[in-house]
Amino acid sequence: MTDARLHAPAAQRNRDPILAVLRKVLPLSGTVLEVASGSGEHVIHFARHLPDLTFQPSDANVDNLRSVAAWVASSNVPNILPPLHLVTTAQSWPIAAADAVICINMIHIAPWAAAEGLMRGAATLLAPGAPLCLYGPYMRGGEHTAESNRDFDRQLRAQDPAWGIRDLAAVADLAGAAGFGAPEVFDMPANNLSVVFRRQ
Repeated sequence: MTDARLHAPAAQRNRDPILAVLRKVLPLSGTVLEVASGSGEHVIHFARHLPDLTFQPSDANVDNLRSVAAWVASSNVPNILPPLHLVTTAQSWPIAAADAVICINMIHIAPWAAAEGLMRGAATLLAPGAPLCLYGPYMRGGEHTAESNRDFDRQLRAQDPAWGIRDLAAVADLAGAAGFGAPEVFDMPANNLSVVFRRQ
């Protein structure tokens, strides 16, 4: 039988630094929705180390959903729900509420409309004070924070002109318009940031 599990090398490198931030900002219990779960490797790692939380993976891509389901089935980690097909730009999401939302490496590998949908949907799900946790590369003050990010941005835009590294201020403005407060920003390895917004 073919193994549907996908492997993302970056997930192995960044999962522990992201987990360290999540330990600081996630609630002690409840349901955490992961938007754009990708291969599924992150959610397995987080759920294994945060057993008092229930994780709900999701993705818009069918191959990714198969990979997530395969990782969940092979992991024996009990606090992960079956993955949901979730498109951020959809008017309604297939989940009614969550105690936190996490989204890793999506905003720059998707059109801006996906970020708009993420903010709108997360604001609908989250109660006041609940966190929306983002991770990825960002520009600050209109400038890239490293030459490697500038090169990565060129690569992304060459693949799809609608993609690209976003300015943190633009993302914060989008979040603010959806009802989130100012971001808490954590510097991460490899010139990335973890950015945490809380529902007002």
